[in-house]
Amino acid sequence: MRYGFIGLGTIGRQLAANLQRGGFPLVVHDLHKDSAGMVLELGASWADSPRAVAEACDTVITCLPSPGATQEVLADKDGILAGFDQKDTQGGSTWIEMGTLGRDEIQRFAELAQQHGVRTLESPVTGGVHLAAQGKITILAGGDKDLFETHLPAFKAMGDRIFHMGPLGSAAVIKVITNMLAFIHLKAVGEALMLAKRGGLDLAQSYHAIAASSGNSFVHETEGQLILNGSYDIGFSMDLALKDLGFALHFGREFGVPLELASITNQTYVLAKAAYGGRAESPMIVKLLEDALRTDLRAPGFPAKLS
Repeated sequence: MRYGFIGLGTIGRQLAANLQRGGFPLVVHDLHKDSAGMVLELGASWADSPRAVAEACDTVITCLPSPGATQEVLADKDGILAGFDQKDTQGGSTWIEMGTLGRDEIQRFAELAQQHGVRTLESPVTGGVHLAAQGKITILAGGDKDLFETHLPAFKAMGDRIFHMGPLGSAAVIKVITNMLAFIHLKAVGEALMLAKRGGLDLAQSYHAIAASSGNSFVHETEGQLILNGSYDIGFSMDLALKDLGFALHFGREFGVPLELASITNQTYVLAKAAYGGRAESPMIVKLLEDALRTDLRAPGFPAKLS
């Protein structure tokens, strides 16, 4: 089985690199060939279009930033489905989306793929760029169990905690839930650190005390460091955060769940985007508080990047 990989952004290139290192020779494509440098150096082959990737592979993985990008890569005249149509695969082709889509969107795209005899898996990831680089990211899969089992070896090459959540669309729901929690936690971390700073506490010591307490979280341990070193650099933008919060709020309305904390956090991200731009790093929502109070949250001894 030969895999293709399209979408070599901050997360995608790490996933593709681990797949290549794991013994799965890849054919890759991205809008910007420079993004493929690391994967090509590891031995992957380049294709000039999504269609060319599909023509060369049995399974194409995408890791794309938006539903619009997925629509184009999948269904354009030079897209994945056009490439699979050139081959007599008798239903043996698979498309795997590793980006974050809404439940309705992944199901709609899967129906389109099925019209071309292509089966679909969703497998969004969570844990951040540093875990993706280590091959330790969490993968949340949705789709037919037999298809999941077929591609489990590839998933194990990219991540170390892999969950089959159920039918197609299930992974989209849990991924949005995990991201919603992360954004809420981030807002809380900023407020907690500011309380410590304004209370006259040593911020580095406060960070470690929180990490050893019942108030700890994955977000505190990771993004808390990037707040304290002033980089805010998690490789995840305001625009992406707002997209995912939008999905969460949609599910809240659909399922009849009042998401008060998510709604407040969404408002904070809207303000942060207005202040710093949609491409700004998502932890910069904490900078809103720093700017408002004219109090920074810098502390010595924290790395500029997570390792």
